[in-house]
Amino acid sequence: MYENEKIQYYLVLDQVPEVIYQVLEEPAHQSEVQSGPEVPQTLEDFIAEMKDELPDAKTFAIKLKSMVTFLEQRTRTAKIQEYLYRHVASSSIPKQLHCLTLKLANEHSTNSHARLQLPSAEFVPTLVDNSYFHYVLASDNVLAASVVASSLVHNSLHPEKVVLHIITDKKTYSPMQAWFSLHPLTPAIIEVKSLHHFDWFTKGKVPVLEAMEKDQKVRSQFRGGSSAIVANNTEKPYIIAAKLQALSPKYNSLMNHIRIHLPELFPSLNKIVFLDDDIVVQTDLSPLWDIDMNGKVNGAVETCRGEDKFVMSKRFKSYLNFSHPLISRNFDPDECAWAYGMNIFDLEAWRRTNITRTYHYWIEENLKSDLSLWQLGTLPPGLIAFHGHVHVIDPFWHMLGLGYQDNTTIADAESAGVIHFNGRAKPWLDIAFPQLRPLWTKLFLPENERPEDTLRVLHKSKDLRARMRTACFKFWEIFLLPKS
Repeated sequence: MYENEKIQYYLVLDQVPEVIYQVLEEPAHQSEVQSGPEVPQTLEDFIAEMKDELPDAKTFAIKLKSMVTFLEQRTRTAKIQEYLYRHVASSSIPKQLHCLTLKLANEHSTNSHARLQLPSAEFVPTLVDNSYFHYVLASDNVLAASVVASSLVHNSLHPEKVVLHIITDKKTYSPMQAWFSLHPLTPAIIEVKSLHHFDWFTKGKVPVLEAMEKDQKVRSQFRGGSSAIVANNTEKPYIIAAKLQALSPKYNSLMNHIRIHLPELFPSLNKIVFLDDDIVVQTDLSPLWDIDMNGKVNGAVETCRGEDKFVMSKRFKSYLNFSHPLISRNFDPDECAWAYGMNIFDLEAWRRTNITRTYHYWIEENLKSDLSLWQLGTLPPGLIAFHGHVHVIDPFWHMLGLGYQDNTTIADAESAGVIHFNGRAKPWLDIAFPQLRPLWTKLFLPENERPEDTLRVLHKSKDLRARMRTACFKFWEIFLLPKS
């Protein structure tokens, strides 16, 4: 029976008029697409029209081609609009987050309790004491930094041994210091420091700053802005999406690039764990210090193996442009990639390598090549610079993808040591995935406590800390909590 059906299928194929193939294979002209109402809008309309008119094979093919081409263009336009809106939404600073920062800056200038020395003088020696667990967080987002810090400390079995070094920029320093002055995470030790406080960063030329200035100039000329990208009628939507993403301020943020200078920023430390500001810690991280790195510099989770084939399928070819001879000559496209977000860095081993120089060399090569070696972020040059210096750690320590796909279940996410909202759909944005956002917002709201009840109590309080919490709860109620 199967063989007979197969024979009949090939007989039908042989009977398809050659003219249909000729029409379908010809390039579509714009005039064929702009026939408006004459083009069937649905398959049902098309079938009804064909039954009424009983056209010859050529007319049938022309009508079919017009309908498909017209619908393809409508789909393409819709996709590009979606990508543009997501780009704008992910690149903007939410009003509530901006207001929170302004409130904290005001407290810093008017309230001495909001500008305490962090840490206090008695704990300053711990900042260079290698018997403590040292974590580094670079961020210009106060709310995001507070989530990382509180989740880290609250899940630690030995919070008194936790030292968190928070690096921020000059404009965010005052709000960041105010937040952690008013919300101490005792007994953990928190240091808040701006880049301009580092002697190394203020003396002489800093390669990362020079590279960023050149990158910004080349990027603005090369990309032509979001309007020019969206106006391109020939490129595929996913190419346009990648170019829009390349324009995102985060990919040219100093907070992203600064991790390559960790040995210079912390000359007295031997080992640190570096955390991105879009992660949530869900377990005690002290066992990371017991991992034998075997002389390697960077302890990271690989992203080419795992059950989630969408997230865990990244190799060098996913990030680097292997059509460029400079890349194809030096690297293997199928080599497994790894992730930034939660990394163990052996700074002693790092200082014995040329990793930082390699990073800046390839940044320069990318600029000379009009940004054609890779498109996005700091991971591609990181893959190159740390090549041969990576120690693979258990994926339990770092679950990725919560900011660009919603296939992850709550149960799977809760079983990970660290979850990472990498991608555009950050949990503090309206475009966050609503089913995943509570994994982040639960760090603010006490269990079984309704925000409206808390607000009612806090509004009546004259206590400064209560008023600060009120401002934050307003933020959470209006913006972060799922809308009913």
